[in-house]
Amino acid sequence: MRVFVAGGSGVLGRRLVPQLVARGHRVTATTTSPAKLGLVQRLGAEGVVMDGLDPMAVGEAVAVARPDVIVHQMTAISPTHAGKPDIKHPDRWFARTNRLRREGTDHLLAAAEATGVPHVVAQGYASWNGHPGGSWVKTEDDPLNLMAGTAAQAGLEALRHAEEAVLRAGGAVLRYGAFYGPGAVDDQVELIRKRQYPLVGHGTGHSSWVHLDDAASATVLAVEQKVRGVFNIVDDEPAPASEWLPHLARCAGAKPPVRVPVWLARLLAGDQAVAMMVDGRGFSNAKAKRELGWELRYPSWRQGFAKELA
Repeated sequence: MRVFVAGGSGVLGRRLVPQLVARGHRVTATTTSPAKLGLVQRLGAEGVVMDGLDPMAVGEAVAVARPDVIVHQMTAISPTHAGKPDIKHPDRWFARTNRLRREGTDHLLAAAEATGVPHVVAQGYASWNGHPGGSWVKTEDDPLNLMAGTAAQAGLEALRHAEEAVLRAGGAVLRYGAFYGPGAVDDQVELIRKRQYPLVGHGTGHSSWVHLDDAASATVLAVEQKVRGVFNIVDDEPAPASEWLPHLARCAGAKPPVRVPVWLARLLAGDQAVAMMVDGRGFSNAKAKRELGWELRYPSWRQGFAKELA
């Protein structure tokens, strides 16, 4: 197939494009930087410079590529685009990413409709953001936590917009867990080594993780099978912060994380950090494994962290 990967030079795109190429697909991958065209070409794709917030640029790029499927992986989370990570103010940190998930999604869907692209696969998120209460592990049928009234709400609403728009168009939304792998957790590891990534309260909040290579392989399956609906793309072991954070520190050769009370974490790091560390819910991958035939290279973050930081 001809596959158009919007955001092909990002951390996931750099693992996804080679897998698509290896399966015989012809890939067009976009980047916002002309300096990254060489990287995209080395991955095996035809590179295109495209601003996902420019509807004319999106429409032209899709029309020229004539894809059979569009894969939406556009974000702007790297320090180059978003500046220094600011978990206390995710509305500011993710401002451009939120626009890409709203406006960028709409532009891609409009281009798909205008050029007759029959299938769209888009990036969602499922790590700690399941609705609080009930089970610690959520399925695709459980609602997401929009954290109404907090600085995180804008980003979570943008994710919901992307999901609803893609599903209305008959596409697929892949709710990826928290990424780790080449280039994905460097900023977190740096903070952990500086002992600036504390454990909040008792660390009861659960998170789901996924290695970039496993996220990419699930995406290839969603593209090839032209699936519709929502799929949680996470590993087999949702975990409380009290387990995964100390393990990540050990793998990084760092001292154990310090522990801070909830009230202080809320003051210093904001509501999102507290929700993740204290109330977060993990996610089940049973549907993706059953319906996609997805097999994980890294079933658990335990061996995955150790492998990546060895």
